[in-house]
Amino acid sequence: MEYDVVLSVQAQTDFREIINYLVYELQNQQAATSVVDDFDDTIACLSHVAGSLKLCDDNVLRARGYRTIHFLKHKYLMVYTIDGDRVYVEGIYHDLQDYEGIMR
Repeated sequence: MEYDVVLSVQAQTDFREIINYLVYELQNQQAATSVVDDFDDTIACLSHVAGSLKLCDDNVLRARGYRTIHFLKHKYLMVYTIDGDRVYVEGIYHDLQDYEGIMR
């Protein structure tokens, strides 16, 4: 099954902040470009495997149907839900962030 991946306003903001941090704070355009490419690859992967990934370990997030997918090459992850043939990415976080606490 192939899913249509939809980014929430929050996920779009999260991703924009990550890229802005890399470009403007770290002044590393190469890193930003690499993360953008990885983001695109992860979205493409998610469109094929979303339903096969496990629900979150956190009880509250699991009850809400949240799942995660890690970027393929960088230390970021997407938190998403599935509704029919659509995947809704609710947020994008660095692996070191407490996304569970934020999403509750």
